[in-house]
Amino acid sequence: MKTLDWVVLASVMIFIVAYGIWKTRKIKSADTFIQGKTNSWWVVGLSIMATQASAITFLSTPGQAYHDGLGFVQFYFGLPLAMVILSIWVLPKFFKMNVFTAYEYLEYRFGLSTRILTSVLFLIQRGLAAGITIFAPSIILSTILGWNLLYTNIIIGVIVIFYTMLGGTQAVSQTQKQQMFVIFVGMFLAFYMIIKGLPMNLNDSFHLAGELGKINPVSFEFDLSDRYNIWSAFLGGTFLFLSYFGTDQSQVQRYLTGKSLKEARLGLLFNGLFKVPMQFFILLTGILVFLFFQFEKSPLNFNPMVAKELSENVQYQSLNQEYDDLFYQKQLALTDWKIRNSETAVVNLQEIHQRELELRSKMKTLVTEEAAHIEANDKDYVFIYYILNYLPQGIVGLLIAVILSAAMSSTSSELNALATTSVVDLYRRNFALDISDKSFLKASRWFTLLWGFVAIFFAVNASLFENLIQAVNIIGSLFYGVILGVFAVAFLFPKIGGRATLWSIIIVEPIIILLYFLDRFEYIDLEFLWLNPIGCLLLIFTAQILQLFIIKPEKLNFEM
Repeated sequence: MKTLDWVVLASVMIFIVAYGIWKTRKIKSADTFIQGKTNSWWVVGLSIMATQASAITFLSTPGQAYHDGLGFVQFYFGLPLAMVILSIWVLPKFFKMNVFTAYEYLEYRFGLSTRILTSVLFLIQRGLAAGITIFAPSIILSTILGWNLLYTNIIIGVIVIFYTMLGGTQAVSQTQKQQMFVIFVGMFLAFYMIIKGLPMNLNDSFHLAGELGKINPVSFEFDLSDRYNIWSAFLGGTFLFLSYFGTDQSQVQRYLTGKSLKEARLGLLFNGLFKVPMQFFILLTGILVFLFFQFEKSPLNFNPMVAKELSENVQYQSLNQEYDDLFYQKQLALTDWKIRNSETAVVNLQEIHQRELELRSKMKTLVTEEAAHIEANDKDYVFIYYILNYLPQGIVGLLIAVILSAAMSSTSSELNALATTSVVDLYRRNFALDISDKSFLKASRWFTLLWGFVAIFFAVNASLFENLIQAVNIIGSLFYGVILGVFAVAFLFPKIGGRATLWSIIIVEPIIILLYFLDRFEYIDLEFLWLNPIGCLLLIFTAQILQLFIIKPEKLNFEM
């Protein structure tokens, strides 16, 4: 990066943190620190979007589209439906009870043990995810920019811990407004610059992308082994989003900051309305990067460590020579396609593209065999490679600020939620029922610090999954279905009591983890999105069976 890029990056980061601290400088009570029902619907909506849109979104999603096309957008098709369901049936219960966390309702419904176990499941999965949201931008930036990975993890983590400890949930909401502004400006600039760099108009560009199999947003084939299709989206995706937005404290805490039930509902619906177009736009940016590199030669693997480590390797040199020859053939084929646009020209381009995919696959295999310590899957490096090599000074700094802003926004929400759940559902409820407001506030800040250190620890010791954005969703899917099942029983099955629900969690959660590893080691074919409906429905079924045939009826003292 050039001097101007560093100035832009530092200015944006300093402004966001300073703004958050200044806006929350008068927070003196635990209630305001943890919740503070003061936000308008648009602040709630932006905060919800910013919490979900981590750095992983802007690093991984364009690379996902570059390699696999638009199919990933189906993952979000169930989100608007989930937002409507939550707005009608879940939000009113939370606001009526005036809860700090989603899990407080579970004690009222099932008893303390179920509340504690469910909150612990949340803490486990969200603690792991918080580490990934720090690790994701750190490993990419350290690799591309030459930053020390350890120090990058620590710096991002410490900055977020600092302002989250000072201002709590309001610091998170206030900084996320600015972070989302930076993200939108940066992504629109990147989109414009890519279009400007294409040697053909958009209509011809998207026609070319379609011929090469990249414009494939919807698949109607029902296949449990297919990660993204319309069925996994509306079944698995809807269950995932119901659990994420309805039971994950990092999201629940965002809409509980609304001034009223109406503001919270509007914030959720705002997210449901704009999230799918936002993800489509980011995926479309990845398609444009793909089109750009049809005319501009890209590396055979976008991870720069590959070239550094294997530059003297004979097989590496041979693959690159093949790739150079293929790129020359592709330029001739593209010229022929632009002039004639014949079926023969299209077939020729498709064959060349297939051979390029084979070369990229061979390169990944070579990296795995000869340099196993380097990440062979380069999806997460595609967009940052384009940013650093093809965008002008200043814009590069702004887009690095986009990545760091997204990392900070999602991580701050997660730390805030982890601290709130720890202090409300575990510490105060079990060890300090008569705690003063001052001590409550102090404990909330200490738990924020503790979870910040835990997140940094996981970030420092993390390893890459196949794709970072999938990693977060996989971790969530291991727990979200079961947690959603608990809340579904609470809301919909009044005759099922606490003991049946508690034992169902203990039985079903290991089954879901087992199913994931059976798929991971190829004993079964079951993509992770299906773990969400399976976990939810299996928990409901198990609780029903236990309540009917095994566990004695208990007195239920609650109001539905």
